[in-house]
Amino acid sequence: MSEILAEVTRSGVVESQHSGHVVLLNADGTILLSLGNPQAPIFPRSTIKAIQASAMIRSGLTLEPRLLALVAASHSGAKMHQEGALEILASVGLNEEALLNATDKPLGEEERRAWGSQPPTSLAQNCSGKHSGMLATCVINNWPLDNYLDPSHPLQIACRTELETLAQEKVSLTSIDGCGAPLFMLTLNGLARAIHNITVSQDPIHQEVLQACRDYPEMVAGEGRLTTRMMREIPGLFMKEGAEGVEVGSLADGSTFVFKIDDGSWRAFGPLVVAALEKFGISATPEKTPIYGGNKVVGSIRAIL
Repeated sequence: MSEILAEVTRSGVVESQHSGHVVLLNADGTILLSLGNPQAPIFPRSTIKAIQASAMIRSGLTLEPRLLALVAASHSGAKMHQEGALEILASVGLNEEALLNATDKPLGEEERRAWGSQPPTSLAQNCSGKHSGMLATCVINNWPLDNYLDPSHPLQIACRTELETLAQEKVSLTSIDGCGAPLFMLTLNGLARAIHNITVSQDPIHQEVLQACRDYPEMVAGEGRLTTRMMREIPGLFMKEGAEGVEVGSLADGSTFVFKIDDGSWRAFGPLVVAALEKFGISATPEKTPIYGGNKVVGSIRAIL
């Protein structure tokens, strides 16, 4: 039941297509546009990190905005990201050894190249900010650290409750995310409601988390990445990407876009985000997505919304 959301053209011919599902909500939460199946169950992946961060703050975590944005991040693995995660851990007397997230090399292209042949680490992995926040929350509450990734752990129950409350639906399945944390399945509509609701919420915790992300977009993603560029360009925009082709965003008034690409690819994200913003009357710098034939540009990726 998915629909074509983007086309890859070469010499005027559609060479490839990306299908998926889209939900756009007006500022009042009503549906502006729905393509594909809005009731499709999906794993939201890292798009809900601001919601998880909200659960941590609600459970007693206190961080300056720069570090709070890092807790809600899929960071590039730059020095500032890794040092920020260490700051969070050190604030409760922990170090890198406490992290139980998966090991990886930096996510950012430049950061990965600079990393070279060094072995992957938990600190360099893009979720280390979130895991540092999780561990700090556990210390504050005297919760056990050795099983903080167990779905039955008080921390994870708090994260799930925060998500279900904002999404206004129950999690239908719990799996494991790439970083090792519990991963909660819900519908695309539920994810859209969650992002809309956290954006328009008068809860000071929700406002604190989203404003931290808006104020420090370089901590939420990294230099050169779509999320950071867009949040810098569009005042009031909150945006967060997730693995396997999931993207969410909202404007300060609550206008919200959510999409899931069937094939899990990120390459159409730029044109799709620009097209979604246009539906809300926001003009963003067009994303250049050239398709090359040798050294010559012979096509592009275009959104179909």
